[in-house]
Amino acid sequence: MHYQYLNGENWQNIWIVGDLHGCRSQLDALLLEKGFDKQNDLLISVGDLIDRGPDSLGCLQLLEEPWFRCVRGNHEEMALQALQCHDSLLWTLNGGEWFYQLKGAQLIAARHALRQLKSLPLILHLQLAERIVVVAHADYPADRYAWEQPLDWHQVVWNRERIAQLKAGDAARIAGADDFYFGHTPLQHPLETGNLHYIDTGAVFGNSLTLLRLQ
Repeated sequence: MHYQYLNGENWQNIWIVGDLHGCRSQLDALLLEKGFDKQNDLLISVGDLIDRGPDSLGCLQLLEEPWFRCVRGNHEEMALQALQCHDSLLWTLNGGEWFYQLKGAQLIAARHALRQLKSLPLILHLQLAERIVVVAHADYPADRYAWEQPLDWHQVVWNRERIAQLKAGDAARIAGADDFYFGHTPLQHPLETGNLHYIDTGAVFGNSLTLLRLQ
């Protein structure tokens, strides 16, 4: 499943959060501060739930929550590759060593949660009344959005060319949807230009976690 469709009418408020990287306590504090309602609200993640931070397992447990949705990030991709191909080098070099330190029940829980990553979409299509909001981890590598359009899926989770161009002053938009939200590249503050929103503000590196309300 590359694309997943969500109808905003099913929730009262819809929030989106930047890369968590194991920062579960920061997320929980923010949700409490914002008055997040687990019975009626939805939280969307731009991916990279795991690695580098203190509680990757706690962030993986979000996948069990009915109020949570997530796209697959490059750290989820590295984890899946490590487990499927039994080659952990790339993952451990990028923060995956936490998994190999687990034992007993925690290891069993982590293995179960990591298997669920295979079912995460790469693109979330969120219909908000007359607005279309698209969520992907790193990029939507096309000039125009279209539902179930084939893409270079590696670029969806890894690409930094577009944000590099934006930071260099080249303003740009992607046609076909009203707003696009991405993570992947740590920033001091959210970067918004045209209809593009980059919201990874490097919480795992000591910065604040970005949580925005879409509806």
